[in-house]
Amino acid sequence: MATEARGQCLCGAVRVTVSNAPHEVNACHCSMCRRWTGVALVTLDVPEADIRIEGQEAVRSFASSDWAERSFCGTCGSSLWYRLTAPGAPADYYLAAGLMDQLSGVTLANEIYVDHRPQAFAFAGPARQITEAEFMAMLPPPAQEE
Repeated sequence: MATEARGQCLCGAVRVTVSNAPHEVNACHCSMCRRWTGVALVTLDVPEADIRIEGQEAVRSFASSDWAERSFCGTCGSSLWYRLTAPGAPADYYLAAGLMDQLSGVTLANEIYVDHRPQAFAFAGPARQITEAEFMAMLPPPAQEE
């Protein structure tokens, strides 16, 4: 991808511009991602400082767990991004790769929840394979209540 990349939801109500666009995508096979997208969620990991969002009024969010939320377009329903909400988690956007106008030159870096991947799914190229247990161990520890 070029240094700057643009994308939008199906209806165009939400538009994103990514500076310092990553050249890698990640795929998640957890049941929530599969239910949300109909297949694996394929994302670009974008730091908060590198994304500009237009059409915020159309964005709706759903707390899908105690530690994450998923956002979608309230007009057309397009999946937009996934964000960690746990204290200490990075303020990154895991932006749905399908929003982007162009994805040429992008490679698959990580496949997450590979132990939940349906047998019919296969992705091209070598990628780091991460199980559910390995992914959960990467998350920040839960906040301690006082």
